[in-house]
Amino acid sequence: MVKEKRNVKMLVTIGRGGTGKTSFVALMAKHFIEIGESPLLLVDADPDQNLGEMIGVDLKEVGKKTISELLVETFLEQGGTTIGVAPTERIENRIWSYGMFESDYFDFIALGTKWVEGCYCLPNAALKGALESLTKNYKYVLVDSPAGLEHLNRRITSKVDDIFDVLDPSKKSFDHVERAHRIAKEVKIDFKNFYVVGGFRFSEGLENRAESSLKHKFLGKIAFDEAVEEHVLAGKSLLELPSDSPAYVSVKKIMKNAGYVKF
Repeated sequence: MVKEKRNVKMLVTIGRGGTGKTSFVALMAKHFIEIGESPLLLVDADPDQNLGEMIGVDLKEVGKKTISELLVETFLEQGGTTIGVAPTERIENRIWSYGMFESDYFDFIALGTKWVEGCYCLPNAALKGALESLTKNYKYVLVDSPAGLEHLNRRITSKVDDIFDVLDPSKKSFDHVERAHRIAKEVKIDFKNFYVVGGFRFSEGLENRAESSLKHKFLGKIAFDEAVEEHVLAGKSLLELPSDSPAYVSVKKIMKNAGYVKF
């Protein structure tokens, strides 16, 4: 990847589980790649680790490891200590060397599952430190956050350009929007825009409700697309979807509504 200073933009996607937020991040990446807005850094901060599969990256297969796995190796299996020099500083070089998958258009890192039972504190701190060092190398950093509000509570990133909250057709999902916005403010995340996106199960009536009842800009809905389901079931990258895929076309419209259009 090119190592020069850039005006990077940080885009974070949140939402309850099953809303389609991970496929939204993958299709967002496809859009940026196709309009020439790369290099990208894609970050899977969700312990379920679905983003890699949706962009065609198997970290184990390519000889890379998650941040949590690297922490286990460094501080447990190899007898390292967390006393003295900050563990996050010692782990950063290992993340770059052994945790980052690099390609022509994007790089990819994943948080992974808990490194010790009950707490994500050290993996989150390591990811935050790595992001602060790495982001200057990219045009965009796209973060797929955990389901719910974990990402905002843990402040993996403190400066964000846009937050996208992907909704499913439920009252809990609508309620989630205001809670997420409030928490982002309470934990002092510096963000420019808070957007709402309808998931693939949204109906036209719910789109109208989202536009009228929520305080934040509704960008549109992700279209249901059988091709997306087929790709996911087959373990194929969503980056390989055809350009006329209904889901991809809808995501391009959503990004245009958010101001991300190539002139």
